[in-house]
Amino acid sequence: MAEVLRVDATSPDPACIQYAADFIRQGRVVSIPTDTFYGLAADPFNLYAVEQIFQIKGRPGHKPLLLLVASVEQAEELSAGSLPDRFYALARRFWPGPLTLVIDASRKVPLKITGNTGRVAVRLPNAGIPVSLINTLGMPLTGTSANLAGMRECSSADEVETSMGDRVPLILDGGESGVSLPSTIVRVTQEGWQVVRDGAIPAEQIAEFFAA
Repeated sequence: MAEVLRVDATSPDPACIQYAADFIRQGRVVSIPTDTFYGLAADPFNLYAVEQIFQIKGRPGHKPLLLLVASVEQAEELSAGSLPDRFYALARRFWPGPLTLVIDASRKVPLKITGNTGRVAVRLPNAGIPVSLINTLGMPLTGTSANLAGMRECSSADEVETSMGDRVPLILDGGESGVSLPSTIVRVTQEGWQVVRDGAIPAEQIAEFFAA
């Protein structure tokens, strides 16, 4: 079964973060709390680690994985070119928070992450544990939800342990997420924007923001 490590979600202990970072450096997958649901964090540039996520979730291999970043600058490094003005406008308004932005992916982003779409979904979460992990590792992390394919997302470490405790080596317990909706996903281009998935930020709020 997974090791469960209690971590303060607001001010995570650097020793705990370093411990989890060591797992990720070894190509392993760690379950962490975000500002929506618990996620599966791994090195997105380690194809073995990425494959482990699909096996853990029982997820079809052609589906893309979103990435968590700790800054707009990290998102820029994942982009194929200059990001649209709409990207920066949404990031200024809703980051950190439950908004995932889909951009054209740089060639450095593995095809397995993009699902061979040429696009990558990125998010800056309003959560201390993933941001601390990203800063410690100096790279983005995968952030797909910690649940078996077709099952509901997990809002606590206990739910993750019950669902997939025999599939992940480490779960960082940051307490209950207290949310019931996933992040909203918006595709942004130079030409326009489109809500791909409604979520914690209603599509109407995005539309009102651009209309203002």
